[in-house]
Amino acid sequence: MRYLLGALALAASIPVQAAIPATPVMTLYKFNGPMEVPYYNADSFARSGATSPAGTLTQGTSVIPCLMIRNGKPLTDGSGTPFVGFEVVVDPRKASRSDTERFRSAVAARKSMKVQNHHCPSSVKNVINVRELYALEKAPFFDPPSSGRAGSPGGASELDRIVRSFHASSQCEGANRNLTGRRAALDRAWGDFIRSNGRLGSDATLARAKHLDYVMRTAIYEGHLERGCNAYGACERNIIVLSIRNRAVGQCLTRQGCKFPGDFQGVSSSVSQYNIWDEYLTQISGLTACYLRPDLADNDRYAKLQAMYTQSVGDAERILFGSERDLQAIFPNNRLADLTSMRHYYHAPAMGKCFPTHDRVEYMTGAVARNGGDFALIANTRIKVGPASGDGYRFEEFRFDETPERDIVRTENNYPGFIVDGRKVSLRTPRSCPPYGIPSGCRSGNVGRYRTTPSWLSAGKPVEITCSIQDRGESCRSPATTRTASVGGVCDKEMRPVAGVH
Repeated sequence: MRYLLGALALAASIPVQAAIPATPVMTLYKFNGPMEVPYYNADSFARSGATSPAGTLTQGTSVIPCLMIRNGKPLTDGSGTPFVGFEVVVDPRKASRSDTERFRSAVAARKSMKVQNHHCPSSVKNVINVRELYALEKAPFFDPPSSGRAGSPGGASELDRIVRSFHASSQCEGANRNLTGRRAALDRAWGDFIRSNGRLGSDATLARAKHLDYVMRTAIYEGHLERGCNAYGACERNIIVLSIRNRAVGQCLTRQGCKFPGDFQGVSSSVSQYNIWDEYLTQISGLTACYLRPDLADNDRYAKLQAMYTQSVGDAERILFGSERDLQAIFPNNRLADLTSMRHYYHAPAMGKCFPTHDRVEYMTGAVARNGGDFALIANTRIKVGPASGDGYRFEEFRFDETPERDIVRTENNYPGFIVDGRKVSLRTPRSCPPYGIPSGCRSGNVGRYRTTPSWLSAGKPVEITCSIQDRGESCRSPATTRTASVGGVCDKEMRPVAGVH
């Protein structure tokens, strides 16, 4: 296994007449999948297939893939799925802060590079199923090192003060030192902190603070960070907190992460329910970070997170540990029965993307394209299928840019002369999916995007939830103004809380 420098040096030696994009940096990622994924010696795979692993890569490993050529053809399984060679960019088992820039530099270099083909150099010996790889551009995330400047954690309530003290603690710092296993490390850190800080409160109080910390992490990162402290964004966070509360109060289902009534930590960090807690996603998001550290208050990114937390933590504490009267005060003009039965919400922009108005657009998990003796890897991308040619099809890449209102689509002829393997082309009719992920009866005007909907969405009742919020704007720097915000209802394009789904 070779590392990044070899791959970049190889690419630099490609002839000037090269004409296709280099393979991108790709990341090993399977949602809630096994921590280790096998790879195989290329010669062994050529003889016997994927039978005897040569080793494993960890979720979150970033690589530069290439096509391993044997007997004049790339190595694939029987269906034509490539098993690709790779050179490691960042191994999360060994990663440190310097690897953040290593990753970003590699991504930028590969984007600007043109090559003749995607063949592996002779130094590459192992292969992995390309379906395990995705072209993801978020870099490994580490908190900045401590500045050494002391500061008071502060806090408006006893639980808030404990949460802030945890973020400023050596235990929290230790939980984020390594890139892998951060979800489990955060849990251990809280256990160590509670055992070492009995002076801050009773065991029950410290446990409540831990639950509050987990819920606030989930509420902030499940919501839209860009909305900052505006009324809609803060209401969105309160709704996420309410959904967590309702999964641990009144019902407690193991499949939703609840181990006992009031298990807000278990519910809010259940990977199957809140996918932001997935192994890879915790490596790149800052979800487990010590973002309330006082010495980070001058950092714009952390200052905004701290302001979002400060804006919402009081409401969150009342939602989790208060009375039904507190719920009605935080969410005025809503039926209590709707509030207490709301356990799910649908974030349409984040759901599966679909393009029903574009014919012959297909998503390629992994395929080989050929132009004479040159082969290209077409993976984790959409293509616009062109006319048939031999045992495959001509094609163009189907690209889109997401904006707040629409997906702006285009096609790019980046592989002129290449024919994609026909076994990987279905030519199925585009599946139907609603504009913006909202029902057909809603007014959507000039449709800008289409999104898939989950099966449970029609099983409940869409509810519009009203919040009373101290609005401080997206920047979180504006003077606080009391506003009423409404989120949801049948036709909300951003977030739709749903009551009555178990």
